[in-house]
Amino acid sequence: MTLFPAVLVANRGEIACRVIRTLQRLGIRAVAVYHFEDRKAPHVALADAAIELTGAVPTAAYLDGAQIIAAAQSQGATAIHPGYGFLSENAGFASAVAEAGLSFIGPDAASMHLMGDKIRSRDYARDQGVPVAPSLDLSGDATAIAAQAAKVGYPLLIKASAGGGGKGMKIVRGPDELAEAASLAASEAKRYFGDGRVYAEKLVQMPRHIEVQVLGDGQGNVLHFGERECSLQRRYQKIVEEAPAPNLPDALRNKICDAAVKLAAAAKYRNAGTVEFILGSDGEFYFLEMNTRLQVEHPVTEAVYGVDLVEQQLRVAAGLPLPCKQHELRRQGHAIEVRLCAEEPERDFRPAVGRIGLLRIPAGAGLRWDGGITEGQAVTPAFDSMLAKMIAYGGSRDEAATRLHKGLEELALLGVNHNGDYLTRILAHPEFLAGRLHTGFLTEQAASLAAPPLTSETEQAAIIAAALGTEDIRHALLGTPEPHASIGAWRN
Repeated sequence: MTLFPAVLVANRGEIACRVIRTLQRLGIRAVAVYHFEDRKAPHVALADAAIELTGAVPTAAYLDGAQIIAAAQSQGATAIHPGYGFLSENAGFASAVAEAGLSFIGPDAASMHLMGDKIRSRDYARDQGVPVAPSLDLSGDATAIAAQAAKVGYPLLIKASAGGGGKGMKIVRGPDELAEAASLAASEAKRYFGDGRVYAEKLVQMPRHIEVQVLGDGQGNVLHFGERECSLQRRYQKIVEEAPAPNLPDALRNKICDAAVKLAAAAKYRNAGTVEFILGSDGEFYFLEMNTRLQVEHPVTEAVYGVDLVEQQLRVAAGLPLPCKQHELRRQGHAIEVRLCAEEPERDFRPAVGRIGLLRIPAGAGLRWDGGITEGQAVTPAFDSMLAKMIAYGGSRDEAATRLHKGLEELALLGVNHNGDYLTRILAHPEFLAGRLHTGFLTEQAASLAAPPLTSETEQAAIIAAALGTEDIRHALLGTPEPHASIGAWRN
């Protein structure tokens, strides 16, 4: 059965490629969109059809909802998959898609409106009996705000109501810092999200970041596909994720997953979403936010549950029931994902630019590569620094970590600085291998994760020369990378 005759993927890069592969496996015609600067990008070549979007800059094109809807209609696409980022959590776009008579592969605008706003969603979670960290409203009288802050207690973490990714976030250590930090956070939130509302909550020291994958049918029926550990972050952005979370007692695991299902069911949530929590060292957990879309780290959940979450998104959007009952879901093994980013860890993760001169993608048992890059492609500041993701599955956490470490060591990517070596050092770190994780891990372990001294210039030149070689030698040694197999084929 064909769920939709054609689906337009309103995104680019690795997530566009990943969605397109599932569409094609299901016999659905995949339509890509691209800005002129992306005309030779892998997602354009992979799709069955591709429509150019116009815009003064690339991001303007990918954020032009009207142009994207028109592109879908011109190609006979009856649904739009937004991926993540760009328009994926834009309630206005979801409404416009529905008004155009198309299906939006994601939750409806009402769910986005309720759960996409951090202040509104926190109030809703509290009303449903889901634990929420003590917090305060930063609007109104300064004297009243100061009194509330003293009651909640320092340190505080200021957050943007409409944002994420670390933008609009400030730590406040004491009352003298509150006013200035709130002003700076509000200004940053307004600049990045067009919404200057901020709030503050009690800062949980050295917490873990635990999130739960949910899938709802819009009628109050919700499945969860377990939890993910997402504590390893720099600048409040994740770079290593895994499933299941290590060193998490089953009783606590069940409480967190049950809370996520309770929240999504009460909201009659439809499609895939992620409920995020912070977990203190005392075992207390608090609702953080809900992401009303597919997450970057969804492959680790797919690995341990043997499910294609994009396929499930399509099925729900087509009006089909949830695939099973909760008790029928079985988790097996362990999976870890790393985000390969164009950045320089030794320079406070400064974004890097360049042109990819050589790309060799490792292959092996339990390895999966989700990428949207190719040789000759320019890496610019126009988009997020993430180039690709590498995921490893194993029967145990140690096996997954070993496979992923080996895969990263075998990866060859020249032409742009990236964090591949830094990620291998994380995976080999004894504290990581012991599963002793928290959101301050990378800062705490900065010295032990630092890069070793560089080899001599002569040795570096020899390494680069050997890697590049001539075209004939390089292809004889490395071969031509094959496209990634369908979801699930790598899990062995």
